[in-house]
Amino acid sequence: MKLNKTKIIATLGPSSSSKTMLSKLIVSGVDVFRVNFSHAEHKDVERIVSDIKALRIKHNKHVSILGDLQGPKIRLGNVVPETFLKKGDSILFSTKKIKNGNSDRVTINYTSFPKDVKKGETVLVDDGKIILQVEKTDRDANVNLIVIQGGLLSSSKGVNLPSTKISLPALTPKDIKDAKFAAKLGFDWVALSFVRSKNDVLQLREILDKSSNELIPIISKIEKPQAINNMDQILKVSNGLMVARGDLGIEIPAEEVPLYQKILVKKANEARKPIIIATQMMESMIDSLTPSRAEVNDVANSVMDGADCIMLSGETSVGKYPCEVVKKVGTIIAGVEDSQPVKNKFTLPKLKSKRLITKTVCRHAALIANEIKASAVCTLTHSGYTGWQISSWRPNCLVLVFTSNKRILSQLNLLWGVKCIYYNKFQSTDKTVEDVNALAIKNRYVRKGDVVVNLASMPIKDKGQVNTLRITKL
Repeated sequence: MKLNKTKIIATLGPSSSSKTMLSKLIVSGVDVFRVNFSHAEHKDVERIVSDIKALRIKHNKHVSILGDLQGPKIRLGNVVPETFLKKGDSILFSTKKIKNGNSDRVTINYTSFPKDVKKGETVLVDDGKIILQVEKTDRDANVNLIVIQGGLLSSSKGVNLPSTKISLPALTPKDIKDAKFAAKLGFDWVALSFVRSKNDVLQLREILDKSSNELIPIISKIEKPQAINNMDQILKVSNGLMVARGDLGIEIPAEEVPLYQKILVKKANEARKPIIIATQMMESMIDSLTPSRAEVNDVANSVMDGADCIMLSGETSVGKYPCEVVKKVGTIIAGVEDSQPVKNKFTLPKLKSKRLITKTVCRHAALIANEIKASAVCTLTHSGYTGWQISSWRPNCLVLVFTSNKRILSQLNLLWGVKCIYYNKFQSTDKTVEDVNALAIKNRYVRKGDVVVNLASMPIKDKGQVNTLRITKL
């Protein structure tokens, strides 16, 4: 049976949070569950995490849990129903509380808004459906705006400021609370929204390190113009990236998003770090069993570009067919991921790297696996590092990670092509290799007669850096 290497992330919500549906989604092919803290109560998250951990055991699948922090989301306050803004109208945004907002005035939750905006800057409301322009600000509490493109104005709608240098902190008090909570529950990954610079990532890293004895990798969401400008520095301090195309397509011209998606994927691939493509991948399947041809192309192209994961949002959180959309994405992935465009085309390890030997062994393991048409690269690891490395070289076969470190079993499940198996014996090299190969057969990742590439460190009991490569016919 062919197993997909590109991973599927499903966002949890009303359509997918029950234990029964979580189980069905795992069977359908979900590799990672995303908890969106913008819409999640802690008591509900505790139950969901508990259910996922129980289902991991039931299905023998190490499904990852990704926590997505809300970030500094700017929103409007309460608005009376049926409020419509017409082109040419004037409206006041105030940081003071307005009980019943209307077409004349409404509250905005961003207290520094009057100080940060300048005359002529663009203000977008409700994902860009309404376009406003700053007319004047009193630099205290009130900003007058002109309606450039009107529409229906509703309560709590999001606000984007593509041309404004905002002074909001990357981590709100809510984000800090949610990050500590995620660390306490043992989340495998945490995603940081609206990243603008590497300092935002470093701030979250400090919080997570203080809140957990285990390393929790950080995914930086690229959805601001400042993040595009600082992408190289952000990538250096992040463990992975997400191309969050929803807000990114509002903050920058929508026609530029495809180009930056390809640039970001290439940079992440070369840095040996996972990258997630997100937003509206299969949007029409929220209400329909059939995706559009454009959506099928979108998913396929993201896979061929070199994405590690395809993320579903509304499709699984509020959609009518969460399992069906996961299966459909799996079918698309299976159809294209073995094509030439996704074959290894990455740069060599840097000679000055601290882990040059390990990186070189991993690279050659991937190359040899391709040349001899191996069914898997099997690696023993405690830290998970070799799993990351081999995955980044995109071998044509599976990457089987054997570890006694239960923490990384689910953590590495987000990575391209990686399947994890618990193993804690670590005897002689020969015996250990025999054991892991037998486990690979038992778990149906390979069959008798297949060829596999085995990686290990010698002496094996020291659990040091990988330094040994062996080819085995099962």
